[in-house]
Amino acid sequence: MPFAQLVIGPPGSGKSTYCNGMHQFMSAIGRKCSIVNLDPANDHTSYPCALDVRDLVTLDEIMADEELGPNGGVLYALEELENNIEWLEQGLTRLGEDYVLFDCPGQVELFTHHSSLRNIFFRLQKLGYRLVVLHLTDAHALTQPSLYISTLLLSLRTMLQLDLPHLNVLTKIDLLSTYSPRLPLPLSYYAEASNLSHILRHLNHESPSLLGSSRFAALNEAIVSLVEDFSLVSFLTLAVEDKRSVMSLLQNIDRAGGYAFGGAEGANDTVWQVAMREGGGIGGMEVRDVQERWIDAREEWDEFERREREEEAERERQKAERQREDGDEGVEEVMRGVENGGVKVVRRN
Repeated sequence: MPFAQLVIGPPGSGKSTYCNGMHQFMSAIGRKCSIVNLDPANDHTSYPCALDVRDLVTLDEIMADEELGPNGGVLYALEELENNIEWLEQGLTRLGEDYVLFDCPGQVELFTHHSSLRNIFFRLQKLGYRLVVLHLTDAHALTQPSLYISTLLLSLRTMLQLDLPHLNVLTKIDLLSTYSPRLPLPLSYYAEASNLSHILRHLNHESPSLLGSSRFAALNEAIVSLVEDFSLVSFLTLAVEDKRSVMSLLQNIDRAGGYAFGGAEGANDTVWQVAMREGGGIGGMEVRDVQERWIDAREEWDEFERREREEEAERERQKAERQREDGDEGVEEVMRGVENGGVKVVRRN
């Protein structure tokens, strides 16, 4: 039973970067992983691509032949993939039981109301894949109440449309302290997406003449009430270059998709795989930990981790030096043994 992540999100949310980083992390912990590119506009992949939709159809060809723009071309390409789903199925059979990351296009229409991507995902389920949707959003959306509320609506609509195990992830969380303005509320408030009436006050301050007017007040209240009534949306966080952050996110994905209860590798799991599967108290990051690491005390943590890396490098250097010295002593003992044994080497002309 293979497992897979469906990586979606608007343009610039870091989908390809995530796939590359997660592929490297899984390879490091001994989990077989392959990446499938489903974005016909992604012609510069930074990761090793096991299967590429551009081998079936390219965006440039569609735009030229059908006289479509970029957005229309991507929608057309996904319809072509849906109509030729056997091509995708045959390619996936070559991957065996590999854990698969599907790098999807960024057009939001594809996962809010267009049916092709949804139909492709359901076809993957029929092939036996255990799927988890990973909806990535740039953490910059937290800096403005209007952007945050738009993100909530987009996330909710996507969850209802795709109807699969689903995790919403705020990416680039390590850059949040560099954005302006700073968050008016704690990070935990945005991650939990509850008591949304508090955000309305800050929404009114963002644009008093427009969003704060009585004309839109009732609409704003209805929107946040809608999100709260469904009580589906919450967010995890990710700093893709931070090992602990990636580890924590993968543990949540494994629980959502069922990998935590037994993967395809079975009894051949490595120690790292068992630790990741069972949690083992490693890697978990609560929202308060993320707040401290990347917002409240980022400079102090950066300096602490820099010193840790230097100390680790020094320990490795000393270890290698001791091994080299031990090797030299072993050679000297052998030479002394040869001399004491009376062995004589005679050179012949």
